[in-house]
Amino acid sequence: MAELGSKGVTAGKIASNVQKKLTRAQEKVLQKLGKADETKDEQFEQCVQNFNKQLTEGTRLQKDLRTYLASVKAMHEASKKLNECLQEVYEADWPGRDEAGKIAENNDLLWMDYHQKLVDQALLTMDTYLGQFPDIKSRIAKRGRKLVDYDSARHHFESLQTAKKKDEAKIAKAEEELIKAQKVFEEMNVDLQEELPSLWNSRVGFYVNTFQSIAGLEENFHKEMSKLNQNLNDVLVNLEKQHGSNTFTIKAQPSDNAPAKGNKSPSPPPDGSPAATPEIRVNHELEPASVDTPGATLPKSPSQPGETSEVAGGTEPAAGAQEPGGTAASEAASSSLPAVVVETFPATVNGTVEGSSGAPRADLPPGFMFKVQAQHDYTATDTDELQLKAGDVVLVIPFQNPEEQDEGWLMGVKENDWNQHKELEKCRGVFPENFTERLQ
Repeated sequence: MAELGSKGVTAGKIASNVQKKLTRAQEKVLQKLGKADETKDEQFEQCVQNFNKQLTEGTRLQKDLRTYLASVKAMHEASKKLNECLQEVYEADWPGRDEAGKIAENNDLLWMDYHQKLVDQALLTMDTYLGQFPDIKSRIAKRGRKLVDYDSARHHFESLQTAKKKDEAKIAKAEEELIKAQKVFEEMNVDLQEELPSLWNSRVGFYVNTFQSIAGLEENFHKEMSKLNQNLNDVLVNLEKQHGSNTFTIKAQPSDNAPAKGNKSPSPPPDGSPAATPEIRVNHELEPASVDTPGATLPKSPSQPGETSEVAGGTEPAAGAQEPGGTAASEAASSSLPAVVVETFPATVNGTVEGSSGAPRADLPPGFMFKVQAQHDYTATDTDELQLKAGDVVLVIPFQNPEEQDEGWLMGVKENDWNQHKELEKCRGVFPENFTERLQ
């Protein structure tokens, strides 16, 4: 009998709950259709909006804090591996090995302490703060259901009162249910009306405490870590003093378009450019010497006496400088080669160009040697460099101090600048030779 009674009670509760759900559903439909009025509380609705906003912000803060903690843990592991590497490369006979080991241990402990304090003073506080939201959210939903019950009971009571045939017994029962529903709703409503504004106002103090804790912990962590880093630096400075003669100097690497300063090294031009390969001009108007012609020799270069002309990477002795005993051999070798003429420019004497009359050219800068044309743009990286655009013509002049010239660099002035200003001090500068091509 007890079982039947228990089952009967359970079945009764289920039936009651089902009936409540049906009644609420009908009431909501009527309210949406405008056939029944709905109790509104704008102040409470504003409190609910604030609650949802506060929950969203708190959830995001919790997520970002967990991400921050994961980053701290990852940084801890990376720092630990780096210190382990230092211990492996630090040889036993080097001074400061024990000190470096202690610094690494303290570094590891400092990371662990920082992570744990963040968990205790920030993450756990965050979890506690958010822990109160699910219960309040459930109570807000329950209040909404009780409000629908109250409206439904009110409408039912009003309909019985306005009916043509009044049933006093039903009216009395409906009034009793209305009072009961109203009491349950108002109790929940009053509690939430007090709690929601208080919870909303508490967010300011919570955010302040949370971020103050994080900022303070991070500040102390970096102070302590700075001390350890300074100690490690002192150990390494001492090691450098002990082995100073073997210090390895690290040189900065130039960018793609910027040669390194101090010891200039020009960047290579794009592949396939004419400036990437040396140029040899061949005079095709001269017929190659006949193999059968005895005593055939190469024609003379237009260079000055005593100079040598470069041909395909080698040198040809100037006229009159032939080695004794080598006449026959040299003539036989030269007779099988085409005539090659390396074009040269007017010789310079005391830094000036000699013309047909031996006087300097007034339209060229002092010491002018030859012209080149830029094949590619070059961006200057220092005040002593020329800014070049493809097609610019540059008048090459010698360095004032030959010792200052770096391999692969030339001194010159752009032709347009020289023609306009005629002042070397303002216009000259260095540029990478491999960005240009020599002109006749």
